[in-house]
Order: sequence, then C-alpha cells, then structure tokens
Amino acid sequence: MLIPLLTFAVRRRCLLVGGPGRGKTASAVLMGVLAGYPLREVRRAMQRGHPQLTIADLLGTPLPADLIKAERIGDIDIAWRSWLSMRVKIVDEYNRIPTRTQSALLTLMSDGYAEVFDQVYEAADSAWYLTANDDAGGGTYQVIEALRDRIDVVVHALQFNSRFLGELVTRIEQRLRPEEVVPPEIVFSEAEHERVCAEILRVPLPAPVLRRLEFFSAQFELLEQAGEQFEYRTKDTAKLAGVDPHLLAATETGRDRLADLGSQTLNGLSVRALQSTIAYAKALAYFRDREEVGLDDLRAVLPFVLHDKLVPDENSPAFEDPAHRPYRTDRVSWIRHLFDRACAEYDRIDLDADDPVGALLAEFDRGLDGVGEAEVTARLSRIEGLLADSSRSRKLYGHTYDDALALKYLHQRYVNYRSWLRWRP
Repeated sequence: MLIPLLTFAVRRRCLLVGGPGRGKTASAVLMGVLAGYPLREVRRAMQRGHPQLTIADLLGTPLPADLIKAERIGDIDIAWRSWLSMRVKIVDEYNRIPTRTQSALLTLMSDGYAEVFDQVYEAADSAWYLTANDDAGGGTYQVIEALRDRIDVVVHALQFNSRFLGELVTRIEQRLRPEEVVPPEIVFSEAEHERVCAEILRVPLPAPVLRRLEFFSAQFELLEQAGEQFEYRTKDTAKLAGVDPHLLAATETGRDRLADLGSQTLNGLSVRALQSTIAYAKALAYFRDREEVGLDDLRAVLPFVLHDKLVPDENSPAFEDPAHRPYRTDRVSWIRHLFDRACAEYDRIDLDADDPVGALLAEFDRGLDGVGEAEVTARLSRIEGLLADSSRSRKLYGHTYDDALALKYLHQRYVNYRSWLRWRP
C-alpha cells in the first residue's frame, strides 16, 4: 500500500500488476476513498478495460440533438464523462483496451486533456491507478510503448499469506470490505491534498544523495560502437537505427563486462524516469517525517520506478553467476543490487572527496559576473587537461562518458564567453 499512497500524494501514475485476486483493484479503490470521494462514486467512475471499449466510452459522447442540428463540427457539445474531473483516476485492466482507445488514454495521461469532435476538455491534475493481469486470460492487447512509458511506478501485488486466513474468515462472517471501513480521520480533503503535495515538493534533496543518483543513472546509456561522434555513442542511437546492441557490444574491448553495470541493460534512463524517482523519494522522506531525502529513501523507491524502465540484457554474463540468476526474473532485487553496486563503486573512487568535474560545474554555476579573460583561459586549461587525461584511458565507462560530455559543455560555454569578452567594447 505504501507506493500507491505515495502516488496519491505526488499525483503521478501507478501500475498495479499481478494475477487475479491479488487486491490490485481494491488498493486503487482505497486511494479514491482517501481522496474524499464516496465509495459508490469511486466504483462508478472506475474505467473497466475490455476489448470493446471505445473512445466515446472512455471520454464522452456528442449530444444527439447537436449531431442533427449542428452546421459545423465546433457546434457539437460533448457530454464528458464525470471521471475526468476526479483527483483519483482508476483504469482497471488497461491492457484489455483496444489500441486506438489506448491512444486517447495516452493523451489524457500525458497531456492532461481529452479531445472529441474538436472539443477539448482540460482534465484535473490527479493520481492515476492502472491495473493489469497477465495475458493468459485472453482479450488483451499489446500496450503501446508511449503509454507504458508514461507510467511512473510499477507495483507487483504479492500473494496472500495463508497464515492470515483467519482474517478472511472474519471478513466473510462480518461482511467487511476494506474500502467500506476507511476511518474518516485519514480521508483527505481537497485542500489537504494540495497542501501535502506542495509540502512534499519542498523536501530538500541534499547534494551528496543527488550526486549518487547522478552516478547511478550515468552507468547505463553508453555504447561506444554505436556512433563515430562522441555524443552519439549511446544505446539510444543503436535503437533508433534498428541495430541489435549485442552486435555492437560484442566488438567492444577493454572494459570488464562483469564490472560494467551498463552491460546488464539494453537502455539508459529517461528524464521522465529520473523525475519520477526524485518525486517518490521526496514523498517517502515526507511520510517518514524526515527533514530531507536520505540515501535509503532513494534506494527504497528506485526498484519500483525503474521496474519497467530499465530493460535487462538477459545475455549479459553478469546473470550467469549462480547467485545472480534470480535477477533475471526478480527485477526489484536486481535494480536494488545495481544501485548498491554503483554506490560501492562511488565510495571506492572516493568521489565525495575528489570530484574535479563536479568542482568545475559548481564553479560555473556560481555565475560568470566579474570573471575576466585570464580566469576563463585558466579554467579552459583545466578542462582541456581533464579531457586529455580521459582520452588517454583505454576504458570508458558510463560515468566517465557523462563526465566527458559535461566537460565538453563547459568548454563550449567558456569559449563562447571568452569570445563575447573579446568582442564587447
């Protein structure tokens, strides 16, 4: 229940997955009740995915009288579905929705508006809960990649522990349903919901924790053989070209594929995934009543945010270790293991004490007011020295690749600034 609650607090998009009868829908309904909606309204507003679900079923239908009388398409009024205005939106079994209707759902989730007959409805900012069973039951559709990418966090509904079967006996005998017995003291009003969301965003993310997240996220995108130009040596370049990254990775030399965390994945991390990580880490720290985000907050939320974002390379030699074979299927433990490995490497090279690229970035962030040409030339000399040291190294890893790109960025900015100094009267 913790991750769905964090989703409610930060108004993002959560996917609950698992077999039938795991409580996915009940968890989503509970979030609607916590938002202050009557249980009956939450149930009626829930969108239930099925192969015949149309865009009109999802969003709304044109008024019949307008269809007859209207001379222009803009004259047709739409009877919008009431669920579009709710602060908690639930889509049950979203993988049973036809592809065309999925596209309408994507627009609503990503851009916050619905469009029917040229009429636009601006939907309320909300927390989204989508559920999905496995594909074995039939009637499922391939979820379009863009829609899957808009989901911020994935939670596996765990199996029921038979040691607590007595609780089910009590529930049956007393005719109890969890969503019907929510204490009113924990139900949020709209104003309280707004306040909590604002307070979560104000929780500080300290620089040492942010630096470890930077180091971790830098591990995965590099693919040296994907491009000639330095900036395009990435897995995304290979993906856009339709080339199997295994073919390119096989030609690489010099790097230890067991030590390189990037060799375990087929992709890197998107900006959207990193934003979700930061939001959920802040929310977890807030509910733990902490003054700032801790490294353990980050470690706790990363596996759920990156569950469907970080794609494992099952051919990686890292999975051949008998102790690591469960990571092929247990993505939560795998991602947590990757983060622990990254933090261990961060400590080994002692970046907290010796981070020359970080020092140069911090120096640049202080601004260029009053910085003269001589100082700019000196900074350029330090940048060029670091780039030369990097080019002499035979091994290029993800974090050193990102450092080199940052140095190139700084070099360009300083060269442009020095040109401006020389040009101005």
